[in-house]
Amino acid sequence: MTGVTTAADAAERKLVAAHQTLLHTRGIQFDFAAAPTLPKPPHWLMALLRSLEPLAPVLKYVFWGGVIAGGLFILWIAVRDLIPLGWRRGKPAVVATDWRPAPDAARALLEEADQLARAGRFGEAIHLLLFRSIEDITAKAPGAIPRAFTTRDIVAATPMPDQARGAFARIAEAVERTFFGGRAADEADFHRCRSDYEAFAFSDAWR
Repeated sequence: MTGVTTAADAAERKLVAAHQTLLHTRGIQFDFAAAPTLPKPPHWLMALLRSLEPLAPVLKYVFWGGVIAGGLFILWIAVRDLIPLGWRRGKPAVVATDWRPAPDAARALLEEADQLARAGRFGEAIHLLLFRSIEDITAKAPGAIPRAFTTRDIVAATPMPDQARGAFARIAEAVERTFFGGRAADEADFHRCRSDYEAFAFSDAWR
C-alpha cells in the first residue's frame, strides 16, 4: 500500500512541476485582459443617423439604382469597342467633302506606284496608294482622322460618295491582306488597287 502511495505522490509532484514549468514558459499567455470598450459615436453622427431613418426605404432603392447604373456603365465600356464606328457616329447628314487629291498629284502618285510595280514590289506599291490617300485626307482636314483609327474606321467615318468609299475600302482590304497579313501581293493585286485608286481620285461621283 505504501508503494502505491509513494508512486501516486511522485506522479503528483511531476504534474505540479510540469504545471509550474508551463506557467513560466515565455511566449505563452494565461491572463487575458478584458476587451477595450469601444468609444461611443459622436453626438453629431448619431443625430445624422436618426435624421436619415425616415429615408431608409428610399435609400435602399437609391443604392440598388446606383449598383445597376454602375453595372450598365461597366458593360458599355466592355462592349463599345465591339460596336462598328459607323453605328456609333451614325450616317453623315451632310454632303461628302471632296477629299480627292489634285489631279496632278494623283497622276504623280500613280507613276510612283507604277515604278514600284515594275520593280516587282507590288505590296509596297499598294501600300503607297493607300497611305498617300490617307495623307491627302488629313492634309485637307487636319485632325479629321485620329492616329488610333484603323483603315476600316477611316472608311466608316470619312464622308465620301459610295463609289469612292468602295474603292478606298478595297485598297485598304488589299493592304490588310498583303502588307499586314503576310500574303505576298502579285501583279493582279496591284492592277486592281490601281484601278480602285483611279476610281477614288478621278470619280465624277464627288461632284
